[in-house]
Amino acid sequence: MMSWNKLIFPKEMVGESLPEFNGLEGVLQPLLSASNSSSLKEALEILIKVSRTAAARAELALRNILPTVLKLVESFHQTSSREYLVNSLKLLRNLCAGEVANQNAFFEQNGVEVVLSVLRSAALLSNPDSGVIRVSLQVLANVSLAGEDHQQAIWLKFFPNEFSVLARVRSQETNDPLCMILYTCCDRRPGLVAELCRDMGLPIVVGIIRTVASVGFGEDWFKLLLSRLCLEDIHFPLVFSKSCEGSSSENSGNTDSGDDLFLSEQAFLLRIISEILNERIEEIQVSSEFALCVLGIFKRSVRVVDFASRGMSSLPTGCTSIDVMGYSLIILRDICAREGVGDLKNDSLDVVDMLLSHELIDILLSLLRDLDPPAIIRKVLKEGDNQGLNLSASKLCPYKGFRRDMIAVIGNCAYRRKHVQDEIRQKNGILLLLQQCVTDDDNPYLREWGIWSLRNLLEGHAENQQAVADLELQGSVDMPELSRLGLRVEVDQKTRRAKLISIPGSHPKLDETRYTTGKLLLASTK
Repeated sequence: MMSWNKLIFPKEMVGESLPEFNGLEGVLQPLLSASNSSSLKEALEILIKVSRTAAARAELALRNILPTVLKLVESFHQTSSREYLVNSLKLLRNLCAGEVANQNAFFEQNGVEVVLSVLRSAALLSNPDSGVIRVSLQVLANVSLAGEDHQQAIWLKFFPNEFSVLARVRSQETNDPLCMILYTCCDRRPGLVAELCRDMGLPIVVGIIRTVASVGFGEDWFKLLLSRLCLEDIHFPLVFSKSCEGSSSENSGNTDSGDDLFLSEQAFLLRIISEILNERIEEIQVSSEFALCVLGIFKRSVRVVDFASRGMSSLPTGCTSIDVMGYSLIILRDICAREGVGDLKNDSLDVVDMLLSHELIDILLSLLRDLDPPAIIRKVLKEGDNQGLNLSASKLCPYKGFRRDMIAVIGNCAYRRKHVQDEIRQKNGILLLLQQCVTDDDNPYLREWGIWSLRNLLEGHAENQQAVADLELQGSVDMPELSRLGLRVEVDQKTRRAKLISIPGSHPKLDETRYTTGKLLLASTK
């Protein structure tokens, strides 16, 4: 078997003279021996490279290299030798990546306290050293994966004050490993989740949200952390409300109404939550508390949004109140797509029914009636007699896709829910929904969502089908959206009464594999 040196180090490597490090020559010898070099700089570079493999990390653990590296970190931190400090930290990070022996040695050699001292110095600078902070946090993140004892040691040293300071460092490269540490410590530990979402811990969460809103994120740890706190647990209402405290962001709501206003951090939080829910729509089942909180946010945002101007962009628009309204609506859309009747256990509370009991359908139908109709409908109505349809609507879509998103929520709610189908008919919503089955430049995929909603409204419901057949049609009776459902409207030329009949050879349903949860449409609206 080849020796360690022959396996990873080329024979022709020529070392440099050992620099003076205030009596550290004896401490450095294990590193120089393991790397077959005579220069500390060269030794660190070599070991950083080779320690990327599991086999090399295991071999270095047998050589008990980690305590030596910890001593270097402590020494270079005290002497302000940044280059050597960073390289020592990188080697320490690699050694602790999945190698239990090294992770345990770090724990036993008081490594958490050593790295904490480095982080305190780097984070408290007037211009925090993000490079040192990032590698130091990566060390702790790798160690935290070793288990509960290691996580507890980190938590006790850093929560809440040190985490709070680090959360305020406006750097993407430091925020990613910080989120990894917090998520790893909190995952499967409800007690720590609760601590993080109480008075002492909330500044940490809010600081992270503001940092990510400012500089973005590169890894998924931020989303995993938010999912754990806000979707898999009950803490979203508190996190959302605290996100507005102490912020310098300017409000974008309409202060004339006197209603609660929103800040950009809250709009950003809703945006990320909506992305998480859409990405994990098959696995996340939200609580009724979360759903009602989002509905409450939507209601408040509707009261402060200015509907006087037609939106020229999709979300995010840059207007906080509009973005809050839009993202809360999208979250409601996905909640209603996920919480289908077939997904519920007999003893489970239907979250959608909870939303419906708080007048969700009534709110959306009222908004639709108040909105200016789609352009193609406006053109038809101007040429017809306009009986029973609203041409005096005073509200315009505040962003591209607002109408589509409302139709999507209605359609998802109506899926195999007879009481929703009844409610829409009883509130004269059938003709209103028929108007939405058209293409519209201001609402991409409006026609597809309109057809989906109409299908759910008519499926298995003879009264609604008859209501469509009984409509006093105005103008053209060419309704391709009904053809997609395998149906056709015929009009008695004398009475002008309509009837709904099946098209021979067609099936009176859409393809359920495409529309059951609307998942394809959800993806296509991004």
